[in-house]
Amino acid sequence: MWVVSLIESSMSRSNGHRGTFDIIAEILDASHGGAKKTCLMYRCNLSFKQMRSYSRFLIDTGLLRLNANAGNGDTDFFEVTDKGKVFLKAYESLISLLK
Repeated sequence: MWVVSLIESSMSRSNGHRGTFDIIAEILDASHGGAKKTCLMYRCNLSFKQMRSYSRFLIDTGLLRLNANAGNGDTDFFEVTDKGKVFLKAYESLISLLK
């Protein structure tokens, strides 16, 4: 039940601010195919401090992985994991049910 209340509170914000689940879903969605930290910050409209906090949480929970030097040789890329893809599908299903 607490998950539904969190999602409902995330969706019903009249002040226009995103909830935690919304931000997590945006980061995971933007990470498909790999993305640099700066790119994710711009796509998701997050500060460096926010991105650092969310990326640590997502990596610790196994929803996101950091591939060191996976890209052009000197840049670290974030990629959504299979567990992260499952989260995204569940999030999208719950959002569609609540609309």
